[in-house]
Amino acid sequence: MWISVTLQADADKAEALSDALMEAGALSVSIEDADAGTEAEKPQFGEPGHLPTGLWDHSRVIALFDGDTAGDTLAAMLAEAAQAAGLGAVPPFTTEKIAEQNWVQLTQSQFDPIRITDRLWIVPSWHAAPDANAINIELDPGMAFGTGSHPTTRLCLQWLCDAVTPGCSMLDYGCGSGILGIAAAKLGAGDVIGVDIDAKAVEAAQDNAARNAVDMRLQHSAVPLDEHFDLVVANILTNPLCVLAPAIAARVAAGGRVALSGVLETQAEQVIEAWAPFITLHVGGSLDGWIRLEGQRPRP
Repeated sequence: MWISVTLQADADKAEALSDALMEAGALSVSIEDADAGTEAEKPQFGEPGHLPTGLWDHSRVIALFDGDTAGDTLAAMLAEAAQAAGLGAVPPFTTEKIAEQNWVQLTQSQFDPIRITDRLWIVPSWHAAPDANAINIELDPGMAFGTGSHPTTRLCLQWLCDAVTPGCSMLDYGCGSGILGIAAAKLGAGDVIGVDIDAKAVEAAQDNAARNAVDMRLQHSAVPLDEHFDLVVANILTNPLCVLAPAIAARVAAGGRVALSGVLETQAEQVIEAWAPFITLHVGGSLDGWIRLEGQRPRP
């Protein structure tokens, strides 16, 4: 049994209060948007060079305490944290008792099979495939980005369903979990390679490829890559897509196609302009405020 305490805090005090609660004896602390689910909800997007300027205007600080903590002791801990955070008085709060649960089962219940198209599904290992005749990728949530649930991943998977031809070569630049390369291989691609700047992501992608019985090469992005590919996919972020435009575009074969995601609708022109000297891009799809940019390298 635990005691969950939810306190209201303004953006400029939320992090200080969070740190103070940990110092006062909380087992864990998280910060959420107090306006979540309302019209005032404020999404947080961050990437190198464009980090969020602050937390939500109205934050909710949730602290977890041992269930045996007495009421007067808890009150003293909250008062200590409020003073340390420079609040003067304890802000409005509510408490709730949290019973012991099967956290593994609870976590698994949040991840259901994901339909990408009628042809392609992403299926967690604890679920039966909804369509045994479809192409089913077995993938569990892990340390590396890419479970199929994020709009950018879905946009890339949908593109691959149309773009992959039997035996084509494919490069996934910033492979994360390896989901895009695995999908390409299962859709019929031949030579598939995934690269990532994170060694842990490369390891995760190797494990996922083995689980799906897919033959794909995986390597750290620091290893030189001189090949050209029929298809190149990069689902990363706007700034890296702009900075790495010459390097990624150079890997697209003559007549080859490229798909980029991790780009917000408002950032489309920035990426299109950065890629203009190499490949002409256009918006090929959008989902929940994110877009997929597409292009093709001309043949000589």
